[in-house]
Amino acid sequence: MARWAPLRRDVIAATVDEILGNYRRGRIAIGVDGRTASGKSMFADDLAREFERRGYATARASLDDFLRPAEERYARGRYSPEGYYRDAYAYDVFRRVLIEPFRLGGSAAFVTAAHDRVRDTPIEPKWRTGPEDIFLIVDGGFLDRQELRGVWNYAIWLDADAEVRAERLRSRDGIEPDSELAARYERAHDLYERDAHPREAAIALIDNTDPEHPRRIFADAC
Repeated sequence: MARWAPLRRDVIAATVDEILGNYRRGRIAIGVDGRTASGKSMFADDLAREFERRGYATARASLDDFLRPAEERYARGRYSPEGYYRDAYAYDVFRRVLIEPFRLGGSAAFVTAAHDRVRDTPIEPKWRTGPEDIFLIVDGGFLDRQELRGVWNYAIWLDADAEVRAERLRSRDGIEPDSELAARYERAHDLYERDAHPREAAIALIDNTDPEHPRRIFADAC
């Protein structure tokens, strides 16, 4: 007998239900974490749309828009996993221009992107404000690093089979599964999981191997 597989819209709706069951008022930060090509950005987009459909204010951001300059990112070598894990992101900037002013509320303005990945230059800040009650939804790898501990009201970890992630990376970015660049991403996330244990820190673990039928993973199923 085939196992029932929930539809994506139902999993998104159930996740939003759970979040709203705990948080309806205030400045709420939601992190969507996971390995490279696990589907983080699309899942975060869908969460934001569901909140908006229900009439809640949202802001979207991606950690990939808070990169450090290339000369700093690649200081340990272009294919260094440790370099990707330790040097890729400007966590201080992320906290200073987005998280801290977002938490302040009131008239404090925040920035949802600070670095242009293509041009490798800072982005001219686009400061925005929001109401007292708003959900900030951020996707990215390494969201439970020490630098970001305590940031998230609700953390999601997306899983996906290694073969599926490899194929997504190849079709999306042209990165072959056996390449040094693919190995850089995988081994950097190995470092991250050994260092930070993000699966244990997440409130919701979701198997996103089949993005049309994601499945919530519960502790007794791990």
